[in-house]
Amino acid sequence: SVKGLERTVMVKGLSEREVPANLASWPLSFQVADNDLDTLFTALEGNASTITAFLKHHGITDQDISLSPPAVVDLFAQQWGDKQFIKYRYTANATVTVHSENVEAVRNAMSQVIDLGKQGVVIGDTNNQGGELFSYSQLSEIKPAMIEEATKNARAVAEKFAADSSSKLGKIKTARQGQFSISNRDSTTPHIKTVRVVSTIEYYLSD
Repeated sequence: SVKGLERTVMVKGLSEREVPANLASWPLSFQVADNDLDTLFTALEGNASTITAFLKHHGITDQDISLSPPAVVDLFAQQWGDKQFIKYRYTANATVTVHSENVEAVRNAMSQVIDLGKQGVVIGDTNNQGGELFSYSQLSEIKPAMIEEATKNARAVAEKFAADSSSKLGKIKTARQGQFSISNRDSTTPHIKTVRVVSTIEYYLSD
């Protein structure tokens, strides 16, 4: 851009790297149904125990496993009139959730989740209801190096522009640090993240 005798060039520098996720959050939801409340709660406890044992077998510790309070529905209370077509009066939903830094153990358990079906536990949708199954929380550790790399890359672009236009690169006039973004590398590897940042820098040019 030209402002009077002032000449500048604005460039962008990218820094991008792949990192392994360091946190896993995996909800295992299940449902049971019965006409007797005592039997229903016994089944709930049995399913939760089976899931917990399965997770521990795959190296996930007790402290990384939590059980939500069950949500019980009485279909008789919800329906007016003829109830003869209701097979089970009570249904209950509960979720065992894993929050763990042992990503490999969680991934291994995920790959073997069919074993729970063989033990009579039917797991519902194992997606994290809009959240990420795997996430990366160590951005502060790589931020400085990535900012430095983005700045160096921006300067390299500016130096090439200066050389091509028979100019010399001067001091920085303005610098703007973009937002860091963290995304899945692709849909098949959500446990590998792509971290990206773009720096926008304006340099003075001189003859």
